Amino acid sequence: MKKILVTGGAGYIGSITVKRLLEQGYEVVVFDNLSQGHKEVLSCPLVLGDLNNPADLEKLNDHTFDGVIHFAAAALAGESMQKPAYYFQNNIMGGLNLLEYMNKRKIPSIVFSSTCAIYGTPEKVPVSESESKKPESVYGESKLAYEKVLYWYDKIFGIKNICLRYFNACGASLDGSIGEEHNPETHIIPIAIQAAMHNKSFPLFGTDYPTPDGTCIRDYIHVEDLAQAHILALTRLEETKTSDFFNLGTGNGYSNKEIIDMVKKVSGKDFPIESKPRRAGDPSIIYADNTKAKSVLGWTPIHSDLQTIISTAWKFHTKNS
Repeated sequence: MKKILVTGGAGYIGSITVKRLLEQGYEVVVFDNLSQGHKEVLSCPLVLGDLNNPADLEKLNDHTFDGVIHFAAAALAGESMQKPAYYFQNNIMGGLNLLEYMNKRKIPSIVFSSTCAIYGTPEKVPVSESESKKPESVYGESKLAYEKVLYWYDKIFGIKNICLRYFNACGASLDGSIGEEHNPETHIIPIAIQAAMHNKSFPLFGTDYPTPDGTCIRDYIHVEDLAQAHILALTRLEETKTSDFFNLGTGNGYSNKEIIDMVKKVSGKDFPIESKPRRAGDPSIIYADNTKAKSVLGWTPIHSDLQTIISTAWKFHTKNS
């Protein structure tokens, strides 16, 4: 049985990945400061601590780990432009403390929760791993910087890594027990669901994009599919001892209007739409080229159709309102 350390494992994507790991026979220990996480969703040991305090990592010394999945990071692009120091400190220095601990304890590999935000506005769609890296937020820059740190820790110390560059994580666990709970909430699906639940108006930013219905198109990937990609990455690191990076998306996109219409269909509720001007920096269309993840990791997103995404999110939010 492999023992895996999951940093940020009480958070949204982390806790669903932990659930999957346990179901597939892994032993798991979560390290989390609970700034965004929820300990009640965990059914494995939780060590309270903050990566920005290296001494907290010493609480893990009773364990011997075969690998790490690293989720713990601040993850709001807008907020990162208001709090750059916090994002650089948390996402780079916190992760650096983790790598120093891994090197000291001879933990051989790490799967890193990265982001498509490292690409900025892409020059070509679908977005492949060879797209130029030009982040447009401190958040994206901090994730790209940490990918570079991982490269050097592999080169110098032999700590192997796989960086998983997510597009838009969404949905909830299939049983509706774990889902997206952010404060403040900035993601379109939970905001639309809240509008349906409370009959509030939904702010739609931009209806004049050069797309079939005039609204932005984005690649939405179900959190259960993301979780499975992390487990496949762990397996690949164990088998190949080779560092790599992958885009995780469906290879197509849904428009904002399609999201709204599906929330109305699943919920059976109508709610008013408040059309607003485009937000600065929002590209018209972004979706992933997931060819590499499919061919190399053997990964296939099987829960990322729009109805499953919205239905699982709706189940979670109505159970936990």
